Amino acid sequence: SRRSNIIMATWVFGYGSLVWKAGFEHTERVECYVKDYARVWYQGSTDHRGTPEFPGRTVTIEPRKGAKAWGVAYKLPEDNKTEILEYLEMREKQYDERLKLPLFTKTDDCTAVIEDAIVYM
Repeated sequence: SRRSNIIMATWVFGYGSLVWKAGFEHTERVECYVKDYARVWYQGSTDHRGTPEFPGRTVTIEPRKGAKAWGVAYKLPEDNKTEILEYLEMREKQYDERLKLPLFTKTDDCTAVIEDAIVYM
């Protein structure tokens, strides 16, 4: 069928350090937000800051009705998508979840511009 030839794009949404330091190749960058999530400094990290006794704080997002967590979505190139996702799994390992969420822009608050972006929380 024609549909089986369609390659779905892979997008990753960043709301913390990924905004200013992606660290990976991407083919597009879109400023956008996730609905009903808020940015918070609750995530403890001994990875790249802090110690086991005193974990450093890093940003995460949590569900909050009516909130908007702004960030940047990156479209991954098909030819090295697997390597980039492996890099992100290592970089974002302190997060408990990896979800797929819709993303919105200020020009269209009703229709998602990206349907299933990978989000680390």
